[in-house]
Amino acid sequence: MQKSENPIGIFDSGIGGLTVYKALKEILPQERFVYLGDTARLPYGTKSRRTIVRFSLENAEFLLNFNIKSLVVACNTSSSVAIEELRKRYPDLVILGVIEPSARRALEMSPRGKIGVIGTEATIRSEKYQKILREGGAEVHSRACPLFVPLVEEGWIDHPVTRMVAREYLQGWSDRIDTLILGCTHYPVIKKAISLAVGQDKVLVESGQAVGLELKKILKERKLLRSSPSHEDDLFFVTDFLEKFERVSSLFLGRKVKIEERKFSLC
Repeated sequence: MQKSENPIGIFDSGIGGLTVYKALKEILPQERFVYLGDTARLPYGTKSRRTIVRFSLENAEFLLNFNIKSLVVACNTSSSVAIEELRKRYPDLVILGVIEPSARRALEMSPRGKIGVIGTEATIRSEKYQKILREGGAEVHSRACPLFVPLVEEGWIDHPVTRMVAREYLQGWSDRIDTLILGCTHYPVIKKAISLAVGQDKVLVESGQAVGLELKKILKERKLLRSSPSHEDDLFFVTDFLEKFERVSSLFLGRKVKIEERKFSLC
């Protein structure tokens, strides 16, 4: 049985989910979080459905060791491929992905209903974003941008190569869309390059805030919101590249985070 003082678990295929963590921490400042970045096995977006589901279930099992009261799947690929399997496996746990909240927010914010979606190959192939947006009456354009994740993981945030890749991916989109969903939690870190490529007048939708607002509503309804701030530190785990996580985390959060000495291996 979940209790209000229990932490919230977050997992991502790497460190991109820190953008979701940051938004959740701002919206739910009293809550405690446990974050897992599966850096040893990224990227998820190029892998098969069967593999993505297996990795996602293993990530959830690890986080359940901390008696989490809810699970945020801060990975668009896992959200598009594995979310239903996770909910089936853990029916009593509040499980929230990033796709549905982001798509709904895009429909609300789009001036003319012309919405673009960029993400990993698996996310775009799943058609989850496209289905929700079309049901909402939007004209949808989508594109897989697989090189963005390794560029972010490398720390090439404000880099000529990143700007060049963004221009190549998004060439010709300026006149097609008015709103763009950043359909991968890594992408907000390079939103400046993406905005320059697609046009700075476009509305960019990030998943973190949309997820945070929806999670707060659900936890309140279930009486699972903490009534007082947690005095315990948030926990961060990676499956590999500990030093790299420490270095790049400052680019996501504006500060370094403390990571457990041990590396947790899921392989």
